[in-house]
Amino acid sequence: MLHSGDLSASISQNWPPFVLVAGLLMIGVVVERDGVFEAAGAWVERRGGSAAAMLAGLLVMEAVVTAVLNLDTAAVFMTPILVHAARQRGCDGSAFLYGALFMANGASLLLPGSNLTNLIVLAHEPLSGAQVARAMALPWLAVVALTIVVLVMWFRPTDGHLPRRQAAAPRLGVGLAATGAATVLMLALANPALPVLAVGLVAIALERIRPRLPVAVLCGLFALATALGVLAREWDWPASLLGRHGAALDACIGALASVMLNNLPAAALLAAQPPGHPLALLIGLNLGPNLLVTGSLSSLLWYRAARSAGARPSLWRVSAVGIVLVPLTMAAALLALSAGQRAGL
Repeated sequence: MLHSGDLSASISQNWPPFVLVAGLLMIGVVVERDGVFEAAGAWVERRGGSAAAMLAGLLVMEAVVTAVLNLDTAAVFMTPILVHAARQRGCDGSAFLYGALFMANGASLLLPGSNLTNLIVLAHEPLSGAQVARAMALPWLAVVALTIVVLVMWFRPTDGHLPRRQAAAPRLGVGLAATGAATVLMLALANPALPVLAVGLVAIALERIRPRLPVAVLCGLFALATALGVLAREWDWPASLLGRHGAALDACIGALASVMLNNLPAAALLAAQPPGHPLALLIGLNLGPNLLVTGSLSSLLWYRAARSAGARPSLWRVSAVGIVLVPLTMAAALLALSAGQRAGL
């Protein structure tokens, strides 16, 4: 029999990610229309260096943004910067386009707030942010470095011969102010969802924009996550899958569940009860979505941000690279996690 308390607990656990995403989407629309993304990409391109070095620098920047501000923010704000930087250089932007997605998911291991999935899984753990960062620092570094290496080797970015586009001067107004406000709120508040949503609503109202938000997708994922959270609180079988055969299996279960369900509903299902190996589970939940774009909300944000910036991403190509990237980064992260635990980190 289902209890109202289970429904309330599941809703409380799952609503913040979806509200936060809606606010970030609104802000991203305003910033893109103001030309800030294009101008930032042009500034990065002018710093010089080879296309591969520019790609590596931008991906490190995105890894830091992801770790500090969360992967959804990185997907919204960094994807257009990478796309515009490649366009300014006049080179094939594939590595930059797909790198924006892979790094957003991969670099979200470091802090509890780096990925809202982390908050769901770690809700049962008496771990401070510093403790999580200390345990996940080596896995995070391994994933960031390996992601850059795989992308450089796969796409081999080189300076092209396409005509460079001159970026228009950005409008430094509502979009930039909203970005700053959202950044401060996400750093200062434990649950910034409603304040960030308010910033987004004010921004689009001031700019008189009617953004096309994926309301049906967001509502569908929220309903699924809530329902699975309720069922997991009633049944023992989701939790019984974890913790019995080691951390690696838990990570694989997390990756498979993220591909099948999306990682937020998967986290609600697998972490309704305290998981046996929470950090290993996070490795699977955070890296698994790089196999399929339906695996995380950040992938949806990346797709919309890329399209808004004039790119045409291929969903099949994401999976083609992900089939190689995900096993490598998961193995590296698990080995690094194990090494850190043996060293007492």
